[in-house]
Amino acid sequence: MMPSRRKLANAIRALAMDAVQEAKSGHPGAPMGMADIAEVLWNDFLRHDPADPRWPDRDRFVLSNGHGSMLLYALLHLSGYALSRDDLQQFRQLHSKTPGHPEYGMTPGVETTTGPLGQGLANAVGMALAERLLAARFNRREFSIVDHFTYAFAGDGCLMEGISHEVCSLAGTWQLGKLIVFYDDNGISIDGPVQGWFTDDTPARFEAYGWQVIRNVDGHDADAVREAIQLARGDANRPSLICCKTVIGFGAPNKQGSESTHGAPLGPEEIAAARERLGWPYAPFEIPEEIAAAWDGRERGGRLSGRWRALFARYREAHPELAAEFERRLAGDLPADWSQTCAGWVADVAAQGANLATRQASQKALERLGPVLPELVGGSADLTHSNLTHWSGSVSFSTERPDANSIAYGVREFGMAAINNGLALHGGFVPFGATFLVFSDYARNAIRMAALMRQRSIFVLTHDSIGLGEDGPTHQPVEHLASLRLIPNLHLWRPCDAVESQVAWQQAVAYREGPSALVFSRQSCPHQGRDAAQLEAIHRGGYILRDTPGTPDALILATGSEVALAMAAAERLADEGVTARVISMPCAEAFAEQDADYRERVLPSAVTRRVAVEAAHPLYWRAFVGLQGRVIGLDRFGESAPAAALMTHFGFTVDNVVATVRDLL
Repeated sequence: MMPSRRKLANAIRALAMDAVQEAKSGHPGAPMGMADIAEVLWNDFLRHDPADPRWPDRDRFVLSNGHGSMLLYALLHLSGYALSRDDLQQFRQLHSKTPGHPEYGMTPGVETTTGPLGQGLANAVGMALAERLLAARFNRREFSIVDHFTYAFAGDGCLMEGISHEVCSLAGTWQLGKLIVFYDDNGISIDGPVQGWFTDDTPARFEAYGWQVIRNVDGHDADAVREAIQLARGDANRPSLICCKTVIGFGAPNKQGSESTHGAPLGPEEIAAARERLGWPYAPFEIPEEIAAAWDGRERGGRLSGRWRALFARYREAHPELAAEFERRLAGDLPADWSQTCAGWVADVAAQGANLATRQASQKALERLGPVLPELVGGSADLTHSNLTHWSGSVSFSTERPDANSIAYGVREFGMAAINNGLALHGGFVPFGATFLVFSDYARNAIRMAALMRQRSIFVLTHDSIGLGEDGPTHQPVEHLASLRLIPNLHLWRPCDAVESQVAWQQAVAYREGPSALVFSRQSCPHQGRDAAQLEAIHRGGYILRDTPGTPDALILATGSEVALAMAAAERLADEGVTARVISMPCAEAFAEQDADYRERVLPSAVTRRVAVEAAHPLYWRAFVGLQGRVIGLDRFGESAPAAALMTHFGFTVDNVVATVRDLL
């Protein structure tokens, strides 16, 4: 006899109680409250294959309220993913497959890292957008090889976060009908009942965004949940919010409905009482055979993924070039002739020798990259004409033009960055998003999440210093370069001219171990001449741009627009009989990854007289110049004035660089 739906949901509740108790920490309330909703979704609707977690046309499931991670781990374990009982018993332990919050790449079936509230919801919007874009590019009559839903669970906390407004507004505008969000409306957050701080009319808010809103669904009534999901799936033109009324900690008789179930173990006595209330007489972590069999999704998943593979085989016969491109993009591979093409581009840019603002050089790089990389998709947070992210082949995304490569995000830096992470996680895209460097603060946590998940997201950050000029200190970044460089796995490129800008873009597209920040200037930067060896060395992140015979008297390190100052200073010092090597360091992270011999050749340890020049906070460069070196930087906020006047005022002049080197001698 088939177990009841409540019995199947209680398996989730029991595993959540037991794992949190075993770990002596965690969040049992959300898994217990959302178990009935999850059971219906996973057993009746979700298209997934536990034996093939990366099947391209699977539905995506995102637990945005990631503190309830045991809900997801229980679902994965019960449905047949490679997540064992032992793994559940190691919940929140070192090197386990069941960390405190879901971590992408650590647990099979986890689609994104969630925990910072609201970002999973934003990632889900990006995934749904990816599905729309890929379907427009690759689907053909009789061959819908891209046709899946994105489902997300979100709690009160996710919807309090401002990012939820940014991304859900866009989802409504974009009419992402295959995005379905379940709002766990239990009225409780960490501090207790939310009436004192969250009294929004949430359904009306989402209706104003253009969503289909399904109100007042009893989240503990499986039939009501099923009916709501069917209704949501039937609207192709609107994303759907299913508002589920639930009881946090459902089944714990003395604590349910209370914040006490949110973030702490229930305790042995309450767990025993919950087992009695739920009719669950089994030992900790024990799942009876009939319940395990009812949950097992491997046979169904194999049928679903097998049908898709058969469809794709016919698609490949009918459209071999499209199929090959689809597979390449989903694998994240670059075109076969990528290296040779890139070398040709760099040589062409070097031959042109143009003096440009590096943001202009970035736009010219997009002109080269765009036609050969259809997976490159992105845009700007309402600064397109300043960030220069449009190129001649840009097609703006809209409901009428889903076959697009350019996205207008509006003034939504955080949402843009997190949606781009969703595009990257989904697969098939190399996404980028642009704003001013100073506004990277708004997007910082999404940049951090991209780095944590090692996603190939590209953040284009222009107007990189006091060179911005008259807009003044509110728009002039000071601490941002140093701050971003502290993020593990992030490569930050600050090129000095058009040649380095071209290389920076190429390296960002090729970098598979994390995101890249491409930092570009507003002001013009002079072209720097290079020989073939120097051109080849740019990708190493740091290289000798100007050298001297024998051991130099001093080393001058610089990035971006300040490289020109370093070069001019070295020339004047040479006229005075002082030899100075100039090292351009467009990406210190890439340089740090080079072998020790190369790093020693560029920065010989015997030369201790070192000066670093960058129009930003000086702290980062102390490690490069040592105790005896100097940094010409900026440890205060800027001023409002023309760029040239500011550079002089703050000491970014040839005279000051020369004087600083002289002082070291």
